[in-house]
Amino acid sequence: MEAMRTNLTSRRHFLASASALASAIVLQRYGLSQDKSLAPAGRVKKDQIVHPGEPLNSEPKLSELVANQITPLEHFYVRNHGPIPQVSADEVRLTVDGLVHKKLDLGVAELQGKHKAHTVEATLTCAGNRREEMARIKPIPGVQWQEGAIGNGVWKGIALADVLKQAELREGAKHVWFEGLDPIKDSSGGAAPFGASIPLEKALAMNDEALCLIAFQMNGQPLLPEHGFPMRTVVPGYIGARSVKWLSKITVSDRPSPNHFVADVYKLVQTEAESKDRNPIYEFVINSAICTVANGAKLKAGKTTIAGYALPTGEPGCTIESVELSTDGGKTWQPAKLEGGPKAELPFVWTLWSATVDLTPGKHQLVVRATDSKGNKQPEKGPWNLKGYLFNGWHRVNVDVA
Repeated sequence: MEAMRTNLTSRRHFLASASALASAIVLQRYGLSQDKSLAPAGRVKKDQIVHPGEPLNSEPKLSELVANQITPLEHFYVRNHGPIPQVSADEVRLTVDGLVHKKLDLGVAELQGKHKAHTVEATLTCAGNRREEMARIKPIPGVQWQEGAIGNGVWKGIALADVLKQAELREGAKHVWFEGLDPIKDSSGGAAPFGASIPLEKALAMNDEALCLIAFQMNGQPLLPEHGFPMRTVVPGYIGARSVKWLSKITVSDRPSPNHFVADVYKLVQTEAESKDRNPIYEFVINSAICTVANGAKLKAGKTTIAGYALPTGEPGCTIESVELSTDGGKTWQPAKLEGGPKAELPFVWTLWSATVDLTPGKHQLVVRATDSKGNKQPEKGPWNLKGYLFNGWHRVNVDVA
């Protein structure tokens, strides 16, 4: 009997050791540590623009933002609604429940070991990007984002659709909810996790360009804490608020999430009373910005090259068709060069552009506008709304030329 106990104990130890080794190998594929130490604290390059107050929200200098098609980690904007969770990859678990036949409770290594890895290039942008400009029309509370709350990354992870298929969806499923680990204080003094939801058809899309991910890597490196370590959702074509960081829970439902940030916050309204009757914001809108010349800059007369970014709408298959630059406030226009050429354009991904202009002495207003492949044109004036979302009027920069 004693010999049998010893054999059983040895076998259990062997199985536990083998399981731990397998988990460690899978985690290492994504560059994630198996040890119990916490992920390092959030890091922001010191010359980023850090917005006042807590939590941490920052954006890069625009000239650095458009230096590369793929935004370096140190230049990627950071949007938080609460404190950055400090967690270890081997302790975080993802639960999947709701309208499913099989409820799931999986660790990071289990998720990575069970499903095929995918890589997707996608641009994320905060719905409040360029809010500071809209606030010039009429004051708006919230983070006063300039034009830098946007970035383009290469994301690696597993397909959200594969995890949902593993859970076996039940009849009536129409929406997929996400919850993170970040506790957000509410008006009553309590706290609730940040959440989002997306329509089921978006979650199940499996073509490479539209693929929604549970991502573990960003630009070939493990996610930094400020970008959602150890896992987050990435939803191409949708505002950044729908790509939930520090992912811990997925719920399948017949309706959008009741989470505060879906039901009340990310909506286009003129008054708070309208919020309950409006649909949540999903797709981002066409936009563009001048990035290499600051407002009020003093330039030398003659030829100079201006550059920036342009973003198509989040509609499937939509890309940037053209970008135009004006040096006289929008009276006349010249075409900008699309970096990489039109054939290089991808849906849900920004386009970097440049144009060489011949500036004469005096005051000039530089203006940029974009058109995408679905015929969407950037409007001359972006409409004001109470929360300062989706501002996309022509971007204007005033310069003095001598």
